[in-house]
Amino acid sequence: MHAPVPSPRARQHSSGLALRDLLSEAVAGVMQRPARSVLTALGTVLGVGSFIAVLGLTGTAAAQIDTRFNRLAATEVTVEDTGGPDADRVPLSFPEDADRAMARVNGVEAAGVYWKVRLAPGTTIRSSPVGQVNGAVDQTPVIAASPGVLAAAEPHFVQGRGYDTFHDSHDQLVAVIGSATAARLGITTLRTRPAVFIGDTAFSVIGIFDDVRRQPDLLLSILVPRTPAKHIWGAPQDERAKMLVSTQLGAAAQVADQAALALRPDHPEYLRAVPPPDPRALRNAVGSDLGKLFLLLSMVCLLIGAVGIANTTLIAVMERVGEIGLRRALGARARHITWQFLTESAALGLLGGIVGTSLGTAVVVGVSLHNRWTPVINLLTLGSAPVIGLTTGLLAGLYPSWRASRIQPVEALRR
Repeated sequence: MHAPVPSPRARQHSSGLALRDLLSEAVAGVMQRPARSVLTALGTVLGVGSFIAVLGLTGTAAAQIDTRFNRLAATEVTVEDTGGPDADRVPLSFPEDADRAMARVNGVEAAGVYWKVRLAPGTTIRSSPVGQVNGAVDQTPVIAASPGVLAAAEPHFVQGRGYDTFHDSHDQLVAVIGSATAARLGITTLRTRPAVFIGDTAFSVIGIFDDVRRQPDLLLSILVPRTPAKHIWGAPQDERAKMLVSTQLGAAAQVADQAALALRPDHPEYLRAVPPPDPRALRNAVGSDLGKLFLLLSMVCLLIGAVGIANTTLIAVMERVGEIGLRRALGARARHITWQFLTESAALGLLGGIVGTSLGTAVVVGVSLHNRWTPVINLLTLGSAPVIGLTTGLLAGLYPSWRASRIQPVEALRR
Protein backbone atom coordinates (compact mmCIF):
# COMPACT_ATOMS: atom_id res chain seq x y z
CA MET A 1 0.00 0.00 0.00
CA HIS A 2 1.44 3.30 -1.09
CA ALA A 3 1.74 6.22 1.32
CA PRO A 4 -0.65 9.06 0.57
CA VAL A 5 0.86 11.81 -1.57
CA PRO A 6 0.75 15.14 0.27
CA SER A 7 -1.37 17.75 -1.36
CA PRO A 8 0.30 20.87 -2.87
CA ARG A 9 -1.06 22.92 0.03
CA ALA A 10 0.55 20.55 2.54
CA ARG A 11 3.83 20.64 0.66
CA GLN A 12 3.67 24.44 0.71
CA HIS A 13 3.49 24.54 4.51
CA SER A 14 6.22 21.96 4.99
CA SER A 15 8.96 24.46 4.09
CA GLY A 16 10.28 26.49 6.97
CA LEU A 17 13.33 28.47 8.14
CA ALA A 18 14.35 28.34 11.78
CA LEU A 19 15.62 31.48 13.45
CA ARG A 20 18.96 29.83 14.21
CA ASP A 21 19.40 28.88 10.55
CA LEU A 22 18.41 32.38 9.47
CA LEU A 23 21.01 33.99 11.73
CA SER A 24 23.73 31.56 10.72
CA GLU A 25 23.04 32.17 7.03
CA ALA A 26 23.12 35.94 7.59
CA VAL A 27 26.45 35.75 9.43
CA ALA A 28 27.87 33.53 6.71
CA GLY A 29 26.74 35.99 4.05
CA VAL A 30 28.32 38.92 5.89
CA MET A 31 31.59 37.06 6.56
CA GLN A 32 31.80 35.79 2.99
CA ARG A 33 33.42 39.11 1.99
CA PRO A 34 34.61 40.67 5.27
CA ALA A 35 36.50 43.59 3.73
CA ARG A 36 33.49 44.72 1.74
CA SER A 37 31.23 44.25 4.76
CA VAL A 38 33.49 46.47 6.87
CA LEU A 39 33.52 49.20 4.23
CA THR A 40 29.75 48.88 3.86
CA ALA A 41 29.20 49.34 7.59
CA LEU A 42 31.57 52.34 7.68
CA GLY A 43 28.83 54.79 6.72
CA THR A 44 26.65 53.60 9.60
CA VAL A 45 29.65 53.73 11.93
CA LEU A 46 30.24 57.37 11.01
CA GLY A 47 26.56 58.27 11.27
CA VAL A 48 25.95 56.63 14.64
CA GLY A 49 29.34 57.75 15.96
CA SER A 50 28.67 61.36 15.03
CA PHE A 51 25.18 61.05 16.54
CA ILE A 52 26.64 59.94 19.89
CA ALA A 53 29.50 62.47 19.75
CA VAL A 54 27.21 65.37 18.88
CA LEU A 55 24.69 64.69 21.62
CA GLY A 56 27.40 63.88 24.16
CA LEU A 57 29.56 66.91 23.40
CA THR A 58 26.51 69.18 23.25
CA GLY A 59 25.36 67.97 26.66
CA THR A 60 28.87 68.19 28.11
CA ALA A 61 29.48 71.69 26.73
CA ALA A 62 26.05 72.84 27.91
CA ALA A 63 26.86 71.65 31.42
CA GLN A 64 30.16 73.56 31.37
CA ILE A 65 28.53 76.70 29.97
CA ASP A 66 25.80 76.42 32.58
CA THR A 67 28.39 76.22 35.37
CA ARG A 68 30.39 79.18 34.09
CA PHE A 69 27.34 81.31 33.44
CA ASN A 70 25.89 80.57 36.85
CA ARG A 71 29.20 81.34 38.53
CA LEU A 72 29.45 84.68 36.74
CA ALA A 73 25.80 85.55 37.34
CA ALA A 74 26.15 84.75 41.02
CA THR A 75 29.16 87.05 41.54
CA GLU A 76 28.39 90.22 39.56
CA VAL A 77 26.10 93.19 40.14
CA THR A 78 25.78 96.45 38.21
CA VAL A 79 24.52 99.59 39.96
CA GLU A 80 23.15 102.24 37.62
CA ASP A 81 22.99 105.96 38.38
CA THR A 82 19.48 106.94 37.31
CA GLY A 83 19.39 110.26 39.21
CA GLY A 84 15.75 109.66 40.06
CA PRO A 85 13.59 112.78 39.93
CA ASP A 86 16.72 114.98 40.24
CA ALA A 87 18.57 113.52 37.21
CA ASP A 88 18.84 116.92 35.47
CA ARG A 89 20.20 118.61 38.57
CA VAL A 90 22.47 115.84 39.89
CA PRO A 91 24.85 114.57 37.16
CA LEU A 92 26.63 112.12 39.50
CA SER A 93 24.73 110.36 42.27
CA PHE A 94 27.59 108.15 43.48
CA PRO A 95 29.39 109.58 46.54
CA GLU A 96 33.15 110.21 46.54
CA ASP A 97 33.73 107.23 48.83
CA ALA A 98 31.45 104.90 46.83
CA ASP A 99 34.14 102.20 46.55
CA ARG A 100 34.66 102.00 50.30
CA ALA A 101 30.94 102.30 51.10
CA MET A 102 30.11 99.40 48.83
CA ALA A 103 33.02 97.31 50.08
CA ARG A 104 31.49 97.42 53.57
CA VAL A 105 28.41 95.51 52.38
CA ASN A 106 28.56 91.88 53.40
CA GLY A 107 29.46 89.65 50.46
CA VAL A 108 31.14 92.34 48.32
CA GLU A 109 34.71 91.66 47.18
CA ALA A 110 35.35 94.81 45.11
CA ALA A 111 33.39 97.68 43.61
CA GLY A 112 34.14 100.75 41.51
CA VAL A 113 32.44 103.61 39.68
CA TYR A 114 33.05 104.27 35.99
CA TRP A 115 31.66 106.28 33.08
CA LYS A 116 32.52 107.11 29.50
CA VAL A 117 34.29 110.46 29.17
CA ARG A 118 32.79 112.94 26.73
CA LEU A 119 35.59 114.37 24.60
CA ALA A 120 35.33 117.52 22.53
CA PRO A 121 34.72 116.97 18.78
CA GLY A 122 37.97 116.52 16.89
CA THR A 123 39.96 115.38 19.91
CA THR A 124 42.81 113.13 18.82
CA ILE A 125 44.32 110.30 20.78
CA ARG A 126 47.97 109.60 20.14
CA SER A 127 50.93 108.07 21.87
CA SER A 128 54.53 109.06 22.36
CA PRO A 129 57.13 108.66 21.21
CA VAL A 130 55.56 106.99 18.15
CA GLY A 131 52.15 105.91 16.95
CA GLN A 132 48.97 107.87 16.41
CA VAL A 133 45.25 107.29 16.14
CA ASN A 134 43.19 110.00 14.48
CA GLY A 135 39.53 110.29 13.69
CA ALA A 136 36.39 109.49 15.62
CA VAL A 137 37.00 109.26 19.34
CA ASP A 138 34.29 106.62 19.83
CA GLN A 139 36.67 104.12 18.26
CA THR A 140 38.87 104.45 21.34
CA PRO A 141 36.62 105.17 24.34
CA VAL A 142 38.12 106.88 27.36
CA ILE A 143 36.70 105.49 30.61
CA ALA A 144 36.95 107.32 33.91
CA ALA A 145 37.13 104.52 36.48
CA SER A 146 37.88 104.35 40.17
CA PRO A 147 40.50 101.81 41.32
CA GLY A 148 37.69 99.52 42.47
CA VAL A 149 36.69 98.94 38.84
CA LEU A 150 40.05 97.30 38.14
CA ALA A 151 39.69 95.15 41.24
CA ALA A 152 36.18 94.09 40.24
CA ALA A 153 36.92 93.52 36.54
CA GLU A 154 40.05 91.48 37.37
CA PRO A 155 42.15 92.33 34.29
CA HIS A 156 45.11 90.15 33.38
CA PHE A 157 48.12 92.42 33.00
CA VAL A 158 50.78 91.37 30.51
CA GLN A 159 52.89 94.42 31.36
CA GLY A 160 52.87 96.80 34.32
CA ARG A 161 49.98 97.01 36.75
CA GLY A 162 46.79 98.91 37.47
CA TYR A 163 46.49 102.22 39.27
CA ASP A 164 45.41 102.38 42.91
CA THR A 165 43.83 104.80 45.40
CA PHE A 166 47.04 106.83 45.61
CA HIS A 167 46.91 107.65 41.90
CA ASP A 168 43.24 108.52 42.16
CA SER A 169 43.38 110.67 45.29
CA HIS A 170 46.54 112.57 44.19
CA ASP A 171 45.33 113.39 40.66
CA GLN A 172 48.00 111.27 39.01
CA LEU A 173 47.69 111.36 35.21
CA VAL A 174 48.15 107.66 34.55
CA ALA A 175 46.32 105.20 32.33
CA VAL A 176 45.93 101.47 31.70
CA ILE A 177 44.97 100.14 28.29
CA GLY A 178 44.03 96.90 26.60
CA SER A 179 46.54 95.13 24.42
CA ALA A 180 44.50 95.81 21.26
CA THR A 181 44.44 99.54 22.00
CA ALA A 182 48.15 99.45 22.77
CA ALA A 183 48.81 97.86 19.37
CA ARG A 184 46.77 100.55 17.61
CA LEU A 185 48.73 103.24 19.43
CA GLY A 186 52.05 101.62 18.60
CA ILE A 187 52.89 100.84 22.23
CA THR A 188 54.79 97.57 22.53
CA THR A 189 56.66 97.97 25.82
CA LEU A 190 56.50 100.01 29.00
CA ARG A 191 60.29 100.28 29.26
CA THR A 192 60.23 103.45 27.18
CA ARG A 193 57.65 104.97 29.57
CA PRO A 194 55.08 105.68 26.87
CA ALA A 195 52.33 108.21 27.29
CA VAL A 196 48.91 108.55 25.73
CA PHE A 197 47.89 112.06 24.71
CA ILE A 198 44.14 112.62 24.93
CA GLY A 199 43.95 115.96 23.23
CA ASP A 200 46.77 117.94 24.83
CA THR A 201 46.76 116.04 28.14
CA ALA A 202 49.38 113.32 28.57
CA PHE A 203 48.67 110.21 30.63
CA SER A 204 51.54 107.85 31.49
CA VAL A 205 50.74 104.26 30.57
CA ILE A 206 51.49 102.08 33.60
CA GLY A 207 49.75 98.84 32.59
CA ILE A 208 48.66 96.81 29.56
CA PHE A 209 46.11 93.99 29.96
CA ASP A 210 44.90 91.37 27.50
CA ASP A 211 41.86 89.93 29.26
CA VAL A 212 39.26 90.72 31.90
CA ARG A 213 36.94 88.50 33.87
CA ARG A 214 34.14 91.09 33.82
CA GLN A 215 33.21 94.08 31.66
CA PRO A 216 34.85 93.03 28.36
CA ASP A 217 34.26 96.51 26.87
CA LEU A 218 37.26 97.66 28.89
CA LEU A 219 39.55 95.72 26.54
CA LEU A 220 39.05 98.35 23.83
CA SER A 221 39.18 101.37 26.11
CA ILE A 222 41.65 103.69 27.81
CA LEU A 223 41.11 103.69 31.57
CA VAL A 224 42.10 106.74 33.62
CA PRO A 225 41.50 107.43 37.33
CA ARG A 226 38.14 108.87 38.25
CA THR A 227 39.27 111.95 40.17
CA PRO A 228 41.62 113.52 37.57
CA ALA A 229 39.14 112.65 34.82
CA LYS A 230 36.43 114.51 36.68
CA HIS A 231 38.70 117.53 37.16
CA ILE A 232 39.69 117.62 33.47
CA TRP A 233 36.44 116.73 31.70
CA GLY A 234 33.83 117.19 34.41
CA ALA A 235 31.03 114.90 35.58
CA PRO A 236 29.35 112.35 33.31
CA GLN A 237 27.33 113.90 30.49
CA ASP A 238 26.30 111.61 27.65
CA GLU A 239 26.07 108.48 29.76
CA ARG A 240 25.42 108.40 33.48
CA ALA A 241 27.87 106.58 35.71
CA LYS A 242 27.65 102.95 36.72
CA MET A 243 29.23 100.79 39.40
CA LEU A 244 30.69 97.35 38.81
CA VAL A 245 30.46 95.09 41.86
CA SER A 246 32.05 91.67 42.28
CA THR A 247 30.63 89.55 45.07
CA GLN A 248 31.23 86.28 46.76
CA LEU A 249 29.63 83.25 45.14
CA GLY A 250 25.86 83.36 45.60
CA ALA A 251 25.76 86.82 47.19
CA ALA A 252 24.76 88.82 44.09
CA ALA A 253 21.03 88.92 44.84
CA GLN A 254 21.56 90.01 48.45
CA VAL A 255 24.06 92.70 47.44
CA ALA A 256 21.72 94.00 44.75
CA ASP A 257 18.97 94.46 47.36
CA GLN A 258 21.24 96.45 49.68
CA ALA A 259 23.36 98.43 47.20
CA ALA A 260 21.23 101.55 46.72
CA LEU A 261 20.64 102.05 50.44
CA ALA A 262 24.30 101.41 51.30
CA LEU A 263 25.53 104.00 48.78
CA ARG A 264 22.87 106.68 49.16
CA PRO A 265 20.88 106.22 52.37
CA ASP A 266 19.50 109.74 51.86
CA HIS A 267 18.34 109.14 48.27
CA PRO A 268 18.32 105.43 47.44
CA GLU A 269 15.97 106.20 44.54
CA TYR A 270 18.92 107.78 42.69
CA LEU A 271 20.45 104.34 42.15
CA ARG A 272 19.23 101.06 40.73
CA ALA A 273 20.98 97.73 41.22
CA VAL A 274 20.73 95.35 38.28
CA PRO A 275 21.86 91.74 38.65
CA PRO A 276 23.04 90.26 35.35
CA PRO A 277 20.26 88.79 33.19
CA ASP A 278 19.61 85.08 33.29
CA PRO A 279 21.60 83.60 30.38
CA ARG A 280 19.72 80.30 30.29
CA ALA A 281 17.44 81.33 27.42
CA LEU A 282 20.39 82.40 25.28
CA ARG A 283 22.38 79.31 26.23
CA ASN A 284 19.48 77.02 25.41
CA ALA A 285 18.90 78.75 22.08
CA VAL A 286 22.56 78.44 21.10
CA GLY A 287 22.72 74.82 22.27
CA SER A 288 19.52 73.99 20.37
CA ASP A 289 20.79 75.55 17.13
CA LEU A 290 24.13 73.74 17.36
CA GLY A 291 22.39 70.48 18.22
CA LYS A 292 20.07 70.74 15.21
CA LEU A 293 22.99 71.50 12.89
CA PHE A 294 25.11 68.59 14.02
CA LEU A 295 22.16 66.20 14.14
CA LEU A 296 21.47 67.09 10.53
CA LEU A 297 25.05 66.16 9.69
CA SER A 298 24.58 62.89 11.57
CA MET A 299 21.46 62.13 9.56
CA VAL A 300 23.38 62.80 6.35
CA CYS A 301 26.06 60.31 7.46
CA LEU A 302 23.37 57.75 8.27
CA LEU A 303 21.78 58.30 4.87
CA ILE A 304 25.13 57.71 3.19
CA GLY A 305 25.55 54.56 5.27
CA ALA A 306 22.07 53.35 4.30
CA VAL A 307 22.80 53.92 0.60
CA GLY A 308 26.07 52.00 0.97
CA ILE A 309 24.34 49.05 2.65
CA ALA A 310 21.58 49.03 0.04
CA ASN A 311 24.07 49.15 -2.82
CA THR A 312 26.23 46.38 -1.37
CA THR A 313 23.23 44.18 -0.59
CA LEU A 314 21.88 44.68 -4.11
CA ILE A 315 25.25 43.71 -5.59
CA ALA A 316 25.31 40.65 -3.34
CA VAL A 317 21.87 39.68 -4.65
CA MET A 318 23.08 39.94 -8.25
CA GLU A 319 26.21 37.92 -7.47
CA ARG A 320 24.28 35.19 -5.68
CA VAL A 321 21.51 34.63 -8.21
CA GLY A 322 22.59 30.99 -8.65
CA GLU A 323 22.52 30.40 -4.90
CA ILE A 324 19.09 31.99 -4.66
CA GLY A 325 17.79 29.83 -7.50
CA LEU A 326 19.15 26.69 -5.88
CA ARG A 327 17.55 27.58 -2.55
CA ARG A 328 14.22 28.21 -4.27
CA ALA A 329 14.49 24.90 -6.13
CA LEU A 330 15.14 23.07 -2.86
CA GLY A 331 11.99 24.50 -1.31
CA ALA A 332 12.90 27.91 0.07
CA ARG A 333 9.99 30.29 -0.19
CA ALA A 334 10.19 33.90 -1.36
CA ARG A 335 9.80 35.23 2.15
CA HIS A 336 12.73 33.08 3.33
CA ILE A 337 14.97 34.75 0.74
CA THR A 338 13.61 38.13 1.81
CA TRP A 339 14.35 37.46 5.47
CA GLN A 340 17.82 36.13 4.69
CA PHE A 341 19.02 39.25 2.87
CA LEU A 342 17.11 41.55 5.20
CA THR A 343 18.87 39.93 8.16
CA GLU A 344 22.26 40.38 6.47
CA SER A 345 21.68 44.10 5.94
CA ALA A 346 20.33 44.46 9.49
CA ALA A 347 23.45 42.70 10.81
CA LEU A 348 25.65 45.20 8.96
CA GLY A 349 23.62 48.08 10.38
CA LEU A 350 23.76 46.68 13.91
CA LEU A 351 27.51 46.13 13.62
CA GLY A 352 27.96 49.71 12.43
CA GLY A 353 25.72 50.97 15.24
CA ILE A 354 27.69 49.17 17.96
CA VAL A 355 31.08 50.26 16.62
CA GLY A 356 29.80 53.82 16.06
CA THR A 357 28.44 53.98 19.61
CA SER A 358 31.81 52.91 20.99
CA LEU A 359 33.74 55.41 18.86
CA GLY A 360 31.33 58.26 19.64
CA THR A 361 31.55 57.56 23.36
CA ALA A 362 35.34 57.45 23.15
CA VAL A 363 35.35 60.86 21.40
CA VAL A 364 33.17 62.44 24.08
CA VAL A 365 35.28 61.03 26.91
CA GLY A 366 38.54 61.97 25.16
CA VAL A 367 37.50 65.57 24.49
CA SER A 368 36.18 65.92 28.04
CA LEU A 369 39.40 64.60 29.58
CA HIS A 370 41.50 66.89 27.37
CA ASN A 371 39.50 69.94 28.50
CA ARG A 372 39.10 68.71 32.10
CA TRP A 373 35.33 68.53 31.75
CA THR A 374 32.88 66.04 33.18
CA PRO A 375 31.50 63.97 30.27
CA VAL A 376 27.70 63.98 30.05
CA ILE A 377 26.11 61.21 27.97
CA ASN A 378 22.45 60.25 28.20
CA LEU A 379 21.99 56.52 28.77
CA LEU A 380 18.91 56.62 26.54
CA THR A 381 21.11 57.94 23.72
CA LEU A 382 23.61 55.12 24.21
CA GLY A 383 20.85 52.55 24.19
CA SER A 384 19.11 53.93 21.12
CA ALA A 385 22.24 54.32 18.97
CA PRO A 386 22.65 50.59 18.10
CA VAL A 387 18.91 50.46 17.43
CA ILE A 388 19.33 53.35 15.00
CA GLY A 389 22.06 51.40 13.22
CA LEU A 390 19.87 48.29 13.10
CA THR A 391 16.93 50.30 11.73
CA THR A 392 19.17 51.89 9.11
CA GLY A 393 20.30 48.44 7.97
CA LEU A 394 16.74 47.15 7.83
CA LEU A 395 15.49 50.07 5.77
CA ALA A 396 18.49 49.84 3.46
CA GLY A 397 17.86 46.14 2.85
CA LEU A 398 14.17 46.36 1.96
CA TYR A 399 14.55 46.86 -1.79
CA PRO A 400 17.44 44.41 -2.36
CA SER A 401 15.62 41.77 -0.32
CA TRP A 402 12.47 42.29 -2.34
CA ARG A 403 14.49 41.98 -5.56
CA ALA A 404 16.02 38.75 -4.31
CA SER A 405 12.61 37.27 -3.48
CA ARG A 406 11.35 38.00 -7.01
CA ILE A 407 14.00 35.85 -8.68
CA GLN A 408 12.44 32.75 -10.21
CA PRO A 409 14.28 29.41 -9.70
CA VAL A 410 14.24 28.41 -13.36
CA GLU A 411 15.64 31.74 -14.57
CA ALA A 412 18.28 31.74 -11.81
CA LEU A 413 19.52 28.23 -12.64
CA ARG A 414 19.88 29.10 -16.31
CA ARG A 415 22.54 31.77 -15.55
